[in-house]
Amino acid sequence: MSEREAQLESELSELRLESKLLRDKVDALAQMIYGQKSERLDPNQLSLLAKLDSKKAEAPAAVEPTAGAAQKKARPKHNQPRLPDHLPVEETVLDPDEVKAAPDAWRLMGQEVSEQLDYQPARFFKRRLIRRKFARKDMPYQPPLIAPLPPGLQERCLAAPSLIAHVVASKYIDHLPLYRQEQIYRQRHSVTISRQTLCRWTALATDWLEPIYNEMQRQQMRSAYLQVDETPIRYLEPGQGKAPQGYFWVSNVPGGDVIYHWRSGRGANNLNEIVPKSFTGALQCDGYQAYPSFQKQRNELIQLAGCWAHARRKFFEAKERDPKIVGWLLHQITQLYRIEKQLREARAGPTLRAAVRASKSDPILQRLKKAFIKLKPRYLPKSNLGKAIAYALSQWNTLEVFISNGMIEIDNNLVENAIRPSAIGKKNWLFIGSEASGKTSAIIYSIIESAKRHGIDPYAYLKYLLQALPRSTNHQIPSMTPAAYAKRHSKIAA
Repeated sequence: MSEREAQLESELSELRLESKLLRDKVDALAQMIYGQKSERLDPNQLSLLAKLDSKKAEAPAAVEPTAGAAQKKARPKHNQPRLPDHLPVEETVLDPDEVKAAPDAWRLMGQEVSEQLDYQPARFFKRRLIRRKFARKDMPYQPPLIAPLPPGLQERCLAAPSLIAHVVASKYIDHLPLYRQEQIYRQRHSVTISRQTLCRWTALATDWLEPIYNEMQRQQMRSAYLQVDETPIRYLEPGQGKAPQGYFWVSNVPGGDVIYHWRSGRGANNLNEIVPKSFTGALQCDGYQAYPSFQKQRNELIQLAGCWAHARRKFFEAKERDPKIVGWLLHQITQLYRIEKQLREARAGPTLRAAVRASKSDPILQRLKKAFIKLKPRYLPKSNLGKAIAYALSQWNTLEVFISNGMIEIDNNLVENAIRPSAIGKKNWLFIGSEASGKTSAIIYSIIESAKRHGIDPYAYLKYLLQALPRSTNHQIPSMTPAAYAKRHSKIAA
């Protein structure tokens, strides 16, 4: 072969490699745009894909699924009433015209009842406080006596706490931008409230809610286990002509509160501001490099725990190109999640979880690690499967932390689920306003998502806080957090 032919052959190999990588990228983009968004796999499909060729991969055989694994569990059907029983009832009696004309001539034999579900839209009304003045009859020259105004959010504020709570809930729960709320009030209720006024009311509510937010932060940072993730969000800085990108850093303790932290950047220094120096324990996160940098800054007093959902997602994205191999790997990860599901259903504590994981989950992890090491040389580093294997191996020390520590979850999904409402919201209102308003949104999202986490109605909780805070003291703040409110109301209900 001549030198020219060798050069052409080399260029052809490079072009073929580049073409394959580009096809992988096009397939991945098409899957993202047009494909199924859910990462759930059919058990029948998974069991078929889970057969790995031992001659190619030299990996151990997959764990055989149980006989009932391929069959979906039939959910028991409960006979629920057509209409909820807790709704108030308004009765309308319909009598024939003949009976109305001569009621004494007719005898009632019985009745037939038909029910409909009805709805009455929200309404505005004036709440008028009348404070009457009194003077003593025997002391006519004394100053008159008048009842003081009850404590309020702001002196001479036009809006009652219930209305402000509704404005906040509409924006941060129902994802209605303030300009849409302005249109709804004007067109449906003939009440004109400018969006600037609505914005000031939202800021006023935030000022009162901030002590609750700070107390939630203090309580959360006492934990020895924290889940953290971040999400980008645009903000509009006046005069710049564009919307720079900021970040919501979201921290979570399983079963506890969800705290949003607004920062304009994504570096490790932001974590130093969020996580106090007194915190020592486990920090669960994804593979973003800011977390190892933060760990080094704290002299490695913090243990990083990985997220198997992130690792699994990368293999799921590569399943179309190598269905058999990826199917086997996904099948192994599914076994891990089945064990976790059984532990949740049994309400196992940290000690039992650590014991079960050591006996059942750890062998699966070792099987996966052995397969990753043997498969890595067979795939290009830039291919989807090559990237997935490289990510899993680079994060392996953090991915196996949950085995020995029963307090740690297998993934970071709890904090990711808490971020979703903000992702829906920013599609509607695009940006959060100025950089200073980022903290406003962080405070309100923390209150609302924590209320949801504790099973209480966010609007009812916001209304309670805005009514109670003006007449409360700082010593009462710990008893007004979402956790304390939910605990108090659960005792009342019991």
